[in-house]
Amino acid sequence: MGTDPLSLLYNILDRFALYGDFETAKPYGSGHINSTFMSRWNQAGTRVRYLHQRINESVFVHPDQVMDNIVRVTAHIAEKLTRSEVPGPSRRTLTVIPSKDGKPWVRDDEGGWWRTYLFIEGAHTLELAKSPEEARFLGATIGAFQKQLADLDGPRLHETIPDFHNMEMRYRRFSEAIAKDAHNRVKDVQAEIAFMRENEERGAALIRALRDGLIPERICHNDTKMNNILIDDGSSEGLCVTDLDTVMPGTSLFDMGDLIRTVTTRAEEDERDLSKVEFDLGFLEALMDGYVSAAAEFLTRSERDLLLESGRNITQIMGLRFLTDFLEGDHYYRIARPGHNLDRARNQIALINSMDSKWGEALDLVRDISSRYEKPEDSGSFVTYY
Repeated sequence: MGTDPLSLLYNILDRFALYGDFETAKPYGSGHINSTFMSRWNQAGTRVRYLHQRINESVFVHPDQVMDNIVRVTAHIAEKLTRSEVPGPSRRTLTVIPSKDGKPWVRDDEGGWWRTYLFIEGAHTLELAKSPEEARFLGATIGAFQKQLADLDGPRLHETIPDFHNMEMRYRRFSEAIAKDAHNRVKDVQAEIAFMRENEERGAALIRALRDGLIPERICHNDTKMNNILIDDGSSEGLCVTDLDTVMPGTSLFDMGDLIRTVTTRAEEDERDLSKVEFDLGFLEALMDGYVSAAAEFLTRSERDLLLESGRNITQIMGLRFLTDFLEGDHYYRIARPGHNLDRARNQIALINSMDSKWGEALDLVRDISSRYEKPEDSGSFVTYY
């Protein structure tokens, strides 16, 4: 077993460009992937906090590429914020604290990769949206984030996790997990396997539209569940998007899909009482209005056509990933109980079923919202891609 990450952090703190008197460091948050800590410093009587993360190299096999992407993206957003003279720009994007030799990372004694951010004070995240108003500003925050990056120049960003939302690849891995049945679990999930098989063709709609050039490649976050959006404690406005490891090329619809998946239900992602997993059209309307109002300037007609489908698609890919991880022995997502990933998979399937039961009404709602912000060149009949 390796050294405790907190001990490793203590040994490298003085290699970051941090100033003042160190006071304390402790674990922070409940993220599934990276190990995260918060430190507190006294800078001439002012308390300043920083976030430190040890990057999970099992997931992000090229941490240098991850950090190259993050530095480019945050610098681009920071420059835009400065030009716009928006108040408090340092709270509206993550600030990477470099090492004393100028790199955006430090390597610990075991070769692990660490990064440091300025801690954004006076902010919080949500696990569940409590009102349509919250859903609206969550959508607007992601739309604004995508708009900020729509004109990022330079070389294409690195794919930090290749094929992250490639449904066809995820189904191949799913099939391999079934064939191997390394943990003798296939017998327990026949209904879930059957559901995924029945929905395989429709699930490929987004990745095929992207590959065939029907929708444009864009820079997107790729993991926009709502607890990756920081919210101001005082004004309750969206401040910025966090967890930027997965910012890379993709489609804007990957981000919108994850928002639909997490914002339009009042149930937690691992809720076992599936009667609580309900697709809420009121929250969908608010979320969609917030997003399209912020993103209308760059969205193409083909992207608009797939807005609702994106929610079903990302819900399906997450259900498939949870189910695959369960079959493979729960090695990717952290679990708190036996069968945790299976509970998550069943939860996502229940949400898809709820979506399908309200699909016609939801589609009319989304098309109406899209039309409100439509550009003249984008008018016309909606297209179905599956």
